[in-house]
Amino acid sequence: MSLTGTPFLYTTIVLAVVALILPLVLWSRVRGPKPLRAAARLVMLLFAQGTAVTLIFVLVNNQNNLYDNWADLLGTGNHVQQAQDLGRDGTGGIAVKRLPKVKQNFTSASGPAMGQAGGVRVTQLKGRVSGVNAEVYVWLPPQYNDPAYRNKKFPVVELLPGYPGSAKAWFGSMKTHEQLLPLMKSGQVAPFILVAPRTNLLAGVDTGCANIPGQVNADTWLSIDVPKMVTDNFRAQPAPQGWAVAGYSAGAHCAVKLAVAHPDRYRAAVSLSGYNDPIGERNSLAAQNPALRNENNPYLLLKKAAAPPRIALYVSGESGDGYQAGVALESIAKAPTTVHVVFLPRSAGGHNMALWKPQVDAVFRWLTLQMGQNHAKGQDRSLNGSPGSLTGNAAGTTGTTPRSPSNAGSTRAELASGTASRAGAARKP
Repeated sequence: MSLTGTPFLYTTIVLAVVALILPLVLWSRVRGPKPLRAAARLVMLLFAQGTAVTLIFVLVNNQNNLYDNWADLLGTGNHVQQAQDLGRDGTGGIAVKRLPKVKQNFTSASGPAMGQAGGVRVTQLKGRVSGVNAEVYVWLPPQYNDPAYRNKKFPVVELLPGYPGSAKAWFGSMKTHEQLLPLMKSGQVAPFILVAPRTNLLAGVDTGCANIPGQVNADTWLSIDVPKMVTDNFRAQPAPQGWAVAGYSAGAHCAVKLAVAHPDRYRAAVSLSGYNDPIGERNSLAAQNPALRNENNPYLLLKKAAAPPRIALYVSGESGDGYQAGVALESIAKAPTTVHVVFLPRSAGGHNMALWKPQVDAVFRWLTLQMGQNHAKGQDRSLNGSPGSLTGNAAGTTGTTPRSPSNAGSTRAELASGTASRAGAARKP
């Protein structure tokens, strides 16, 4: 029985009701010696508590898409077939563009909201370079199958969840495709192909979207294998101009890191409540040692870049949870790198879907402009107080970047490294 399936949810509801009724009916009817009666009543109480906790977990998991299946929950899943040393560029010397095209088999994805707005499809991808074998979810914009667009190639946005988190979250909990469908139909947002690859590749740890020989090549999986599959199977624009990456929490860290590290693969990145230093996620493999941390810290990568990369970064967050990371990046960015920081007040919500979901509208309007999709009638509403902007959707955002709270509770060293952005590391999506 699927962890996220409707049958399991209904089963837990029935068991919770039964567990509540049993003590009411049988409490005074239990027969036998006193120790036996006490043991029977204790079992009934434990059964009631267990089913109640299970039901709450199932509801929370279905709402936030934390675990996809039993293997993810129990820590028995492993999607890495091999993890060779692929070198600094993550290709292992393979000429990726010369690899033959592989036709993938796609099926309709199951789960809450996956069938809405035209439906999300899924495929099992064996990464030819990374050695990762995992699922990838794809949603096509309404224009994709329109005969008028039959010769058009579409821009792509990779969507990354937090940790723990399911690739389905951007469609299930965030309802990104449902929010964007009317905006794309009306031309307010460009018709992006949305791609959500699995990022939970090893049991019990966050890969930190890093390449770690002998363990995992998560960077290569996300920035090479997944884009190659998309361009092989869909009318997708080539990198870097047609590609962006977006994430929340640990996925936000990955999004910025991938764009800064690979400006030849991505034009823009979106970070919702992210951090720069991988140590922001306690279970991150990228935080194993100082050298690995530095290699996967987008602040340090940007600071040490031989030439400023041609990328655009959108960073939003509250003070102590994402905002300082954006300020740190903004402080060292030089043209043509641009960094747009959005300050979110505490009243906007916490480190959860309630904070991130309302930002989808403004984020994709910003992406529409930054990726040169100006033929869509996009407006960067995060820069003003227009209805439907972050101001209206994120509970009182000013739309500007106030400097007063930028170092609240943070040391100068924390601001410089971006670690201050994860002062609330205990909070997870």
